[in-house]
Amino acid sequence: MSTDLDALGLAIVANSAGAITGYEIAYGELTVTGPAHRVHQALTQLRDHPDCRFHQLIDLCGVDYPERPLRFDVVYHLLSLVKNHRIRLKVQTDEDTAVPSVADIFPAANWFEREAFDMYGIFFENHPDLRRLLTDYGFHGHPLRKDFPMTGYVEVRYDDELKRVVYEPVKIAEFRQFDFLSPWEGAKYALPGDDKAGS
Repeated sequence: MSTDLDALGLAIVANSAGAITGYEIAYGELTVTGPAHRVHQALTQLRDHPDCRFHQLIDLCGVDYPERPLRFDVVYHLLSLVKNHRIRLKVQTDEDTAVPSVADIFPAANWFEREAFDMYGIFFENHPDLRRLLTDYGFHGHPLRKDFPMTGYVEVRYDDELKRVVYEPVKIAEFRQFDFLSPWEGAKYALPGDDKAGS
């Protein structure tokens, strides 16, 4: 199986004319990479080339690596029912550079791209309707970014006096102190098999 995927990866890179620049096999799955501005050509090749025939876009998601200059990966998961293969295409972008929308190639990408925009703040150029999908229209920030606080910025409650929903800044009581230790590290007794008990 690995040799088949290796041959497929080599063929995809060779036939892509630079739209796909590399590949790797991990956990029995093929992942190809390429520049974000050529994602249209890459996905068209993966869909239409007779050796590939990945006709189904299963998922499109974002991944956040805040320490990198190109902070986000946009990951496209494709399926070929004809060849019985799955493939993953990864492209990288930053907070300001839009990735071309592929909703015209795979209509399912429409809502996937909206979700990636809403959750990560990844922009998609020429998207037919790029707006928030899962959060409120007035929501600030992107909740799946690693620098977004776990508590959020605002809390929502219904006010009986005003008879409406009220948005207020999050208030965290000052007595909440987190030491980030596991519950076992402060124990005064040793657990069976605990390697740290003697130190």
